Amino acid sequence: MNRFVIERETVIDRQTGLMWTKNASLLDFPLNWSEALNNIKELNKSVLYGYQDWKIPNRKELFSLMSLDTINPSLPSGHPFTNVFTGYYWTSSTCARLPDQAWYIHLGGARVFKGMKYNSYMVWPARTLENNNKNRLFQTGQKMCFNESGMVMDCHDTGQDGEIQAGLKFARDRFTENKQTICDNYTGLIWLRDANIHKKTMDWDSAFEMIAEMNSKTAYGYNDWRVPNIFELESLTDMSQHSPALPDNHSFNDVQDFYWSSTTSMYDTDYAWVLYMIDGAVGVGYKPLLEFYLWPVRDKKNLNKRRD
Repeated sequence: MNRFVIERETVIDRQTGLMWTKNASLLDFPLNWSEALNNIKELNKSVLYGYQDWKIPNRKELFSLMSLDTINPSLPSGHPFTNVFTGYYWTSSTCARLPDQAWYIHLGGARVFKGMKYNSYMVWPARTLENNNKNRLFQTGQKMCFNESGMVMDCHDTGQDGEIQAGLKFARDRFTENKQTICDNYTGLIWLRDANIHKKTMDWDSAFEMIAEMNSKTAYGYNDWRVPNIFELESLTDMSQHSPALPDNHSFNDVQDFYWSSTTSMYDTDYAWVLYMIDGAVGVGYKPLLEFYLWPVRDKKNLNKRRD
C-alpha cells in the first residue's frame, strides 16, 4: 500500500492520518512565527481546498515526514510533494526552556532545532483527517501558549501547539516500571532505568562495543540490547518539559544532556544523529569524538531472548 495518496492539491499520509498541501512552499516566502500563524488563519478564512482547519504542524507531526535515508530534501523516496524548500520550516511548538523560541526542522537534512520567533522560516500547512483512526502520533506534551517574547498568553485562536494539542494522549500508565528497566507502553521499547549506565561519554564505535559486551554477558537478563535509533530517542521527548525534555512523571535516573543514536547522517557518514536531552533538539555528532552518552534499549516483543 502506498503511504501517500494524492487528492488534487493535497496529499494524505496514510501512516499518520495527516493531510499536507502538495505544494510545500504554498506561502511562497519565509515568515516570522507570528506571521506564519496569522497566515494560516487567512488560509482557513479562504477555505483552502475546501477546509478550514489548516495548521502549522507541531514538532512531532513535521518530524513524522522526515526520512533519514535521503537529503535535499529529507523526505521519503518517491514522495509526491512539489516545491520543497531544502531549508527551515516552522513548527507550531514552542521551546519550553526558551519560550521566545520555537522549533523548526531543516528539510535539507532533518535537523530539529529551535530559533527566535522573530526569525523567518517557511511554512507547510497540514491538517488532521476527520475520524482519523490511523493516527499513531502522540501529542508533543505542550499545553501552554507563548507570544514572540516568550510570555505566557491565552491559547484561544492562536493556532499554536498548546491550543490544538493534536495527537493521541498519553495514558497515565504510559511507563511500566521494573527494578532495572522501564517499558514505554506507547512504543513497546524497554529502556534501562539508569540512563547513564556506563558513567562516561564515548565515541560512536565504543557505544556499539559496549552494547556487544552487554549482550555477551546477558546484561539484566537479556542479550538483545542495542543502540536506539534517532526516532526512538526522540519518541521519549515531551515539549512541555526541559532539562531533561522528558515527561514530568518519568522515573529514569541520571539522565544526561546528549545521547548517541545508531542512525548515520546521510549528509556526512562521519557523523551520526544525536538527541540533545536538555530541550529535545535532534542534531548530529562527529563519530570519533568522545562527547555523547549511550542509553541502551531493547524491544518488548523479544521476550524469548531472556536467559534466567
